[in-house]
Amino acid sequence: MSEDTTIGKFTRRDVIGAAGAATLAVTVPGLAQTPGRRPNFLFIMADDLGYADLSCYGRREYQTPVLDGLAAQGLKFNHGYANSAVCSATRVGLITGRYQYRVRVGLEEPLGNRELGLEPSHPTLPSLLKGAGYHTGLVGKWHLGWLPDFGPQLSGYDEFWGIRGGGVDYFTHKVNGQPDLWDGDVQIEEVGYMTDMMADRAIEYLDARGGEVNRPWLLSLHFTAPHWPWEANDAKGRAESARLDEHGPTIPGSLDITHFDGGDMETYAGMVTSLDMNVGRVLARLAELGMEQDTVVVFTSDNGGERFSDNWPFTGIKTELLEGGMRVPLLVKWPGLTLPGTETDVPAMSMDFLPTFLAAAGTSPHPDYPSDGVDLRPVLAGGTLPERTLFWRFWAKDQKAARRGDFKYLSIAGEEYLFDVVADPLERANLKYRRPEIFESLKTAFNDWNEGMLADPNASSYRFTPRELADHFGWDS
Repeated sequence: MSEDTTIGKFTRRDVIGAAGAATLAVTVPGLAQTPGRRPNFLFIMADDLGYADLSCYGRREYQTPVLDGLAAQGLKFNHGYANSAVCSATRVGLITGRYQYRVRVGLEEPLGNRELGLEPSHPTLPSLLKGAGYHTGLVGKWHLGWLPDFGPQLSGYDEFWGIRGGGVDYFTHKVNGQPDLWDGDVQIEEVGYMTDMMADRAIEYLDARGGEVNRPWLLSLHFTAPHWPWEANDAKGRAESARLDEHGPTIPGSLDITHFDGGDMETYAGMVTSLDMNVGRVLARLAELGMEQDTVVVFTSDNGGERFSDNWPFTGIKTELLEGGMRVPLLVKWPGLTLPGTETDVPAMSMDFLPTFLAAAGTSPHPDYPSDGVDLRPVLAGGTLPERTLFWRFWAKDQKAARRGDFKYLSIAGEEYLFDVVADPLERANLKYRRPEIFESLKTAFNDWNEGMLADPNASSYRFTPRELADHFGWDS
């Protein structure tokens, strides 16, 4: 780790203090939310965070005391899944509560076409909660379409502050030389490290909600960290930002911020620990405002990690339907529902939070757009759910996956597999021939499900190649 222990305006002492507050909260379990009041929802999403990138999930090179404390206060999912192996597709599943393949924009992996976006007419988590009397805000990454036809405030958010695209430089807030920072529909210029700035704005949102004590709210806090470019909040990170701003992409045809000639383990540690510390700042303010016991807190990632991430004990990374590309950290603290320090092996998916939040708010999905997700509250209370089959698709390399119980059907470029992902999380032992009945059942289920989903051969789908990552030498055929 760098000797520079100051991150933005805050030091590692602040991180330790936030972790201590989290530990203290564990000593007073079972506090219920205010009787008769509907819960607030704070949904925190990291970007490209690997399954084991938090120390409570196994990271060894650094510590994440705030998020470890959140796990100690609530429920840790061991089988949390993103809806996709890339960001914008997962965000479609999250905001609609449905498989992203039901809408055209959800086929983009990820979204880059400025003619496409989430249609404002489609009911969403924020629009449905807003209709039920909630105030709704998004701070951070949108990546579901550009103005003038698409945007957060056209899809149910009362407020938006953040970026509209897939990522920006942490210091210049630009991508390919173009700024992408917005306050509502107004493009703005501000100085600061992006992770700090998002936490600053989230705290401002909480302060405003503190003056509306009787109105519940949803805050979607979608950080860009630890998505590339690889820039921690230190002198080295600022130097890299200046270099990228001056020289642009290092691989012809790529984005400047993809940064394939940058990064290292120390930098990545700085990015994740900054994320952890800033989550701590937001949670501390929530407690200071007296809203902690009325607020559900969820922390997760939009897909698996890549390059400097730790996805152990899985193989695969972002853009791949191996477990490492879509199994993600998932922590939920729900006062009066989750028990401190508990874990579950029940699988959950990004799209499950729409029906879960709506049910708790006393409303339901639009009847014309039924959710593909399920209400997770029985799991959060320590129970289980009826067995279900979960499905994924990824256009690059014609990837397909279905999971039911311990078993997963996987197809990549026509090669088919059956894995017991509980006994064999590395996905090494192909049980296709040993358990043919399970293999055929899952394959048939996938094909039946897939017939009801949209398909477009012109949709974009990103994958890594040997030009970018040496360990993908076989993925260019």
